[in-house]
Amino acid sequence: MAATKFEELEVWQIAFALSRKVYASSRNEQFAKDFGLRDQARRAAVSCMANIAEGFTRQSRREFIRFLDIARSSAAELQSHLYMARAEEYVSETEFDEIYTECQRLRYGLTSLIRHLKTTEAPK
Repeated sequence: MAATKFEELEVWQIAFALSRKVYASSRNEQFAKDFGLRDQARRAAVSCMANIAEGFTRQSRREFIRFLDIARSSAAELQSHLYMARAEEYVSETEFDEIYTECQRLRYGLTSLIRHLKTTEAPK
C-alpha cells in the first residue's frame, strides 16, 4: 500500500526519531554552549525530515527523488558533525554510535526508496 501522508514513510519516522536524539544529546551543557556546532547538527537532522516531507508533496517523482537525495546528504553531514562532537567530548561514545548508526539506517532507507522510485512505474 502506498503512503498517503509523509508521516507514514518509514524514512520520515526514522528521521524524526533521529532529530529527537540529536536535540536530546545537544542539550548537554558543553554541547549547548557550542552554538555553531549545536545548531549545525540540529539543522542537519531537521533537514532530513523536512526534505522528505517537502519532497513527498511535490508533483513529480523526479522532484521527490531530488529531495530524498538532499535528505540523504544531510544525514551524511550530521555524521560528520558527530565526529567533532565526539572529539570535543560533547557526546559519549555510546551516543555517537547510536546517532551515527541511525544516520546510516536513514541513508540506507533513503537509498532504497530512491532506487524503488527510479525502477518502478508510477501508479496511475
